[in-house]
Amino acid sequence: MAKRLPRKNDAASIAARRAALSLDGAATSVDLSPYLKAAESVTGVAVTPVSVAQLRISLGQYELTENGDVVETGRAEDDVVVPLAHTEGGLTASLQRGARAVAESGGFRTHVLADRITRASCFVCRDAADAIALARWVEARVDEMRDWLRSADLPELSRYAVLREAKTHVVGPMCHVLWRFTTGDAVGPNMMTRNAYALNMAFVLPNAPVVVERAVLEANMGGDKKPSFEFFQSGHGKTVVAEATLTDEAIRRVLRTTAEDLEALAWVGTHGAVASGMQSVAFTPASAVAAVFGATGQDLGMVGTSSMAHGTGRRVEGGLHVSVRFPGLEVGTVGGGTTLPTAREWLALMGCAGAGKVYRFAQVVAAAALALEISASAAMATAGSENFFRAHHERGGLR
Repeated sequence: MAKRLPRKNDAASIAARRAALSLDGAATSVDLSPYLKAAESVTGVAVTPVSVAQLRISLGQYELTENGDVVETGRAEDDVVVPLAHTEGGLTASLQRGARAVAESGGFRTHVLADRITRASCFVCRDAADAIALARWVEARVDEMRDWLRSADLPELSRYAVLREAKTHVVGPMCHVLWRFTTGDAVGPNMMTRNAYALNMAFVLPNAPVVVERAVLEANMGGDKKPSFEFFQSGHGKTVVAEATLTDEAIRRVLRTTAEDLEALAWVGTHGAVASGMQSVAFTPASAVAAVFGATGQDLGMVGTSSMAHGTGRRVEGGLHVSVRFPGLEVGTVGGGTTLPTAREWLALMGCAGAGKVYRFAQVVAAAALALEISASAAMATAGSENFFRAHHERGGLR
């Protein structure tokens, strides 16, 4: 059995891990002090190149009401430089091509529809009748639970995670409860997990009208860090729509295809998505989402949920209206990896660093993904998908 490596993040443990693993190259040449609170057993860094793309976007300004509704308070055009961390040849060039076609057609327009993040707990009761009684009891006490979270003297509670709704689903003796929170400018999984645990153990269990045999903090009904119908429909994180109206001229000159070809591809692709049971109706949103996430210190595990998308394309006079809906963009501009030096710098480049910037950031991510969707779709829409083939052939790896 291999010798057990030290686990602490002190200087001696880091040096011992490096020595044991014979690491003395670029991966370990960086000062690790800014990274020691971000992870355990920190030993080095992985450097990924960051390229940039330029987007013209009509961005909404949004506020969260006391009831948890997202309300638009203004709108402004902005030129945004978007950082993309990746090693996928052609991604940045393709995304920029889509952005150029949109800029020449009037720019992107983005809209934030909703803001919720969910922890899916479960209470196992004696039978279905008890589970139904518990579900009705929980749903009737959301206001009381919200007030309890605000006033309870428990050190683990987060004042930033505000309970908004509780959605229940009974299966046999199981009462699944989706606690739905808003968490400010943070993504919020840690804070809403703490608050959900307190609700389960210190509110529901002591006061439930029936016997609860087991409480599970996360019972997988929502689909944490995975695509799911629940999140595709009801949202998780920020729900954002990005749209643009491409002119026939921009489609012909920049994208080198036609609106008719793009519309035909959308028809084929939509039916392909339905036939496969895909929890998305889109082409390649994960590439753009992951690239922005990698540059800005987002939780990479959340690409799974965040890249769920529903794209549309419709012929209009003089061009093609295109859009993409992201029901579950799990993004933050404070906390977690956003505090790391390079992540903070890239967020600041977009005007998305710190408090009050999360809705802007969510819109930028959606617009960047739509730019890539437009360009990649245009390459696929050409006769025989020749442009898509040539892009991968010319930029491909091993022969």
